[in-house]
Amino acid sequence: MKKHIYLLLVLLIAGLQANAQGRMITGIITDAQSGNTLPGVSIMLKGTTSGTSTNKHGKYNISVPDEKSILIFRYIGYATKEVKVGNKQQLDVAMEVDNKTLDEVIVTGYGIRGLAGKVAGVRISGNSSQSFMAHEVQLAPPVHNTENYNYIKESTFQDAKKTPLSTFSIDVDNASYSNVRRFLNQGQKPPVDAVRIEEMINYFSYDYKQPTGDAPFSVTTELSDCPWNKDNQLLHIGLQGKNISTEKLPASNLVFLIDVSGSMSMTDKLPLVKAGFKLLVDQLRPQDKVAIVVYAGAAGLVLPSTSGEDKPTIMQAIENLQAGGSTAGGAGINLAYKVAQENFVKGGNNRVILASDGDFNVGVSSDSELQRIIEKKRESGVFLTVLGFGTGNLKDSRMEQLANKGNGNYAYVDNILEAKKVFVNEFGGTLFTIAKDVKLQLEFNPAKVKAYRLIGYENRALADEEFNDDKKDAGDMGAGHTVTALYEIVPVGAKSATTTGDVDPLKYQKSQLDPKANSTNEMLTLKLRYKEPDGNKSKLITTTATDNAVAVGKTSDDFRFSAAIAACGMLLRDSKYKGNATYPMVLELAQNARGNDEEGYRIEFINLVKSMSLLSDRR
Repeated sequence: MKKHIYLLLVLLIAGLQANAQGRMITGIITDAQSGNTLPGVSIMLKGTTSGTSTNKHGKYNISVPDEKSILIFRYIGYATKEVKVGNKQQLDVAMEVDNKTLDEVIVTGYGIRGLAGKVAGVRISGNSSQSFMAHEVQLAPPVHNTENYNYIKESTFQDAKKTPLSTFSIDVDNASYSNVRRFLNQGQKPPVDAVRIEEMINYFSYDYKQPTGDAPFSVTTELSDCPWNKDNQLLHIGLQGKNISTEKLPASNLVFLIDVSGSMSMTDKLPLVKAGFKLLVDQLRPQDKVAIVVYAGAAGLVLPSTSGEDKPTIMQAIENLQAGGSTAGGAGINLAYKVAQENFVKGGNNRVILASDGDFNVGVSSDSELQRIIEKKRESGVFLTVLGFGTGNLKDSRMEQLANKGNGNYAYVDNILEAKKVFVNEFGGTLFTIAKDVKLQLEFNPAKVKAYRLIGYENRALADEEFNDDKKDAGDMGAGHTVTALYEIVPVGAKSATTTGDVDPLKYQKSQLDPKANSTNEMLTLKLRYKEPDGNKSKLITTTATDNAVAVGKTSDDFRFSAAIAACGMLLRDSKYKGNATYPMVLELAQNARGNDEEGYRIEFINLVKSMSLLSDRR
């Protein structure tokens, strides 16, 4: 009898303990519009300090005491949500982006114009457009803005007889697209010089063939009619970097260089930096190591080089960061490179990752001085990744140049999904260089090409003689990266109205075509130079492209989608070369070229285009 009573007491106590401990709730958090999972979402049990966050797959689990418990879901850029758990064991939540609506706003210049009466506009829906009348808009007070962008002088058409060579450095940066997206999501038209068309195109990945043999990348070309000028043609060039599985990537020696000055205190700056770096830490392997350097009024080492196996220590060091003080960026850069060199991994990936709004104002702070520091430091074999954060004082021009000079890449992180793209989806491409100083030089055949224009890449143009100069710095390519370039071409004999301007005939020399130029179907010869990541002598790849054009409807999804991005960029810049481009045309091209869009980046662009039509007087 006593044994039975004892057993009942044990069961009763166990039941009371189980009830006190509550039950486990699991779930997946997604973006309500795209359905993409959201990593780093904060989940708190209301009225307590208990909480958790979603992992890189958007999954979470949390213990709750009873059915009356309420969970609070918070995420940067999304509306906070409170959900009562009830009797559910699985609680999935779709979060809504917290952005200003664009439907009743027309934007001109850099701000919003209130509509005193009713102003005609266009609403895009699917492939059709219909008129609508906009309502009155209350203007928000002007915000002091010190963002800085380099002036872009748009490239022009070149006469293929007089200027047969086109030479430029590749560009794997994609900061411009996410920055443009940020402006559009805020209901503003981006500054013209914030729109770098090549970076918008290269934000997206493309389905090019994988390289074969020893070459680190493949080259693909495609030719068709130009969508915005039917009398011209569009040449699509694609490079595909070799994919390398994470387990086969070399060991990493990383230094996080984090701006913790007062200007970084806003929620879209340091809190987002911390969330993004936590995603990166989650990807690290035992052979990888991380150090953390911070700078405000001065620079300091807050975490010595630590194995990727010790994630809790690294995570805690990131969590403890707080913003305050002025910005000694130069001192921070010097210390970060010093730490990277002290822990250098021969044959590995040695890299400083700078996260900042670029607002350096203490010590070395001029662009020229900072660039010279970076140029000198890159000789050590340490690469540089630059991540821009925040609004209102973003120094885009400075950060882009630092990345260019530091054998690295530049991305702008406007939300946690972008952090996931940079640190998780494109882990290899962001951090592991497979080729450096990559340059292209195209020689056009004047018997086939009357004139040509490279779309974008204005700040990547090289002198023709710099193609063979191995001392000339150029762009670097990461594992799995794609690079895309577009040329608008005026074929010989076309009834195109495109001109290159008049130049007086030469007095002392005459240029003559090689007779073979007329007998070949070659439109151009493409030459590409690159170096191994630790090499100093370049290697050469040569290929040709023919004048065999196909109808636009028979081109690849990649051709049409990149053309849509280019046309969109020209519309945002109000380019004199936009031809007959319109937002409905952009929308139709993009919608019919979505292709394999697992992460939803292309559908996001399509949805942006539907709003962009409200941001321009050109329909």
